[in-house]
Order: sequence, then C-alpha cells, then structure tokens
Amino acid sequence: MTNTTQGRRASFYEKYIKRLLDILLSSAGIVILSPLLLLIALAVKADEPGLPVLFRQKRFGRYRRPFTMIKFRTMTENAAGPQVTGIGRFLRRTSLDELPQLFHVWTGRMSLVGPRPLVLAEEEVILLREQYGANDVRPGLTGWAQIHGRSALAPAEKARYDGEYAARVSFLFDCRCLLITVGKVLRQEDVGDI
Repeated sequence: MTNTTQGRRASFYEKYIKRLLDILLSSAGIVILSPLLLLIALAVKADEPGLPVLFRQKRFGRYRRPFTMIKFRTMTENAAGPQVTGIGRFLRRTSLDELPQLFHVWTGRMSLVGPRPLVLAEEEVILLREQYGANDVRPGLTGWAQIHGRSALAPAEKARYDGEYAARVSFLFDCRCLLITVGKVLRQEDVGDI
C-alpha cells in the first residue's frame, strides 16, 4: 500500500494549537501518571515474567504511514494460543493498557483525539477512510468512532465516523470527544479491542 497525496487541508487549530495542546497535555500526563505507569509495568511483569511489559504492533498512522504502536501487554502465549492475562483483563476494562501511547502523542505520531491507528490487516477501513480524508488526520488515543462503538462498528460505519471527525476537527469537538471518552471509561462502556 502506498502513501496518499496529502490532499486534505488542515485548519490553523489542527496544525498549530492542537499539536501544542498534545505536547503540553501528554507531557503533563506522563509526569503525573509516571507512578501509575511504573506500578502497571511492575504488575504486568509480575503476571508474565518471561514476556516484555509492552506489546508492540504495526499500525497505520497519518497518511497511511505504518508505525509501531505500544500498549501494556494484556495477552500471553500458551499451548492453547493467546489468552488475556489476569492483570490484562483489568487493564483492558479500564483502558489503562493504552497509557503508553501518551509517548506517541508527545512525539507527534499520535494525537489525544483522532481516528484510531488501525492494524495493517484493516485495509478495508483504510481504503474507506480515504474518501473522507480521515487518513490525513493524526491518529488519536480516542476518537469519534471509539465513542460510538469501538471495534463493534462495521468497517463502513467506523470509516464514516472517522470521516466525520476529520471534517469537524476543532478545539470544542476535541473537548467533547475527550469528555465523552472519560465518561465511557469510568462507566466501562464499549470496552473492547481497539
């Protein structure tokens, strides 16, 4: 799959203010949450001593460029195949497994809000996103599609929500997405693999 031409025009907010907010908020998050990050890393290591703490997976980023995304490990390999670990179940239910992606936000690979970076096998969604300009938006920790059903959405529906976000990127819309996400995480709604 080749990169697209960068045809969608980003707003002033998206190009400058959103990126500045991503840097400031992710930096604050990393510093404030560092004790929690350390505790989770120790718990993951204790649960599966032979495996790395972080799970790495190739995902599509902005302009369909692949990058290696990190999460806290929630799965183990055994004779029967991959299974969710004891701590992994809790991390997924609370979405704490996603916290290492704050480092991606800080470096600019991701944003706090945007279409989720898709696994390379999800080419159908990537192609559908293309018609909406959603591949030209920096992927996010959370996004409009995530708060409307996450992985339960059909590919066309997911792409449509991602396209709606791409068309409406603004400070107020990002705030709305973040507030809805916090509410869903606290209520543990729509939690699934993303």
